[in-house]
Amino acid sequence: MPHPYVLLSAAVSLDGYLDDTGPERLLLSGPADFDRVDEVRASVDAILVGAGTIRADNPRLLVNSPERRAARLAGGRAEYPLKVTVSGSGDLDPAARFWHTGGEKVLYTTDEGAERAHALGLAADVVPLGDGLDWRRLLEHLHAERGVRRLMVEGGGTVHTQLLTEGLADELQLVLAPLFVGDPEAPRLFGPGSYQGGRLRMVETRPVGDVVLTRYEPTAPGTGPLPSAADHH
Repeated sequence: MPHPYVLLSAAVSLDGYLDDTGPERLLLSGPADFDRVDEVRASVDAILVGAGTIRADNPRLLVNSPERRAARLAGGRAEYPLKVTVSGSGDLDPAARFWHTGGEKVLYTTDEGAERAHALGLAADVVPLGDGLDWRRLLEHLHAERGVRRLMVEGGGTVHTQLLTEGLADELQLVLAPLFVGDPEAPRLFGPGSYQGGRLRMVETRPVGDVVLTRYEPTAPGTGPLPSAADHH
């Protein structure tokens, strides 16, 4: 069955970290790149983050530009892209900003997680996927039932790793920030996995403010099994 075009988006330090271990989120990008990300968000049908990202960052995942939101409405689309998250346990804070900003939300979870999500009163369409989580089934459901043709994935690292090792990523937009983190306890962009695709194909590289954006296409994606993940708990 068809599934959306999957675009992975991330910013990392020169030594490959998504963040440090301080109490505040490390801002790797600057104003010019935040505006670029806003433009990409405005272009897609849905934005996905893992449960770990909601817990760690409490993101809103909005299109901030009024002009871009107006252009979406003028084109017959919703003002904001659909917001999607994935949690095997369904145990997420009902007060998180994810649920209370923007437009529609979807939570993909297990049968057991769906019961917990309903008990917590999460403000989302809760979709159980059975005893476990299956990325292919999730993407097929987004395409068939929610009309998602382009999906932007903004983290975390576990989700990016899973989609790449499953061979389900169509594009990687990677921003490299000119700083080092140097903390082995900090989260990295990619974790262990069966990366069977070899070299990716670079399709664009350009400076955006003081960071560098590089766009890649996986050329021979892997088909490894879905690993266990903190992002999905």
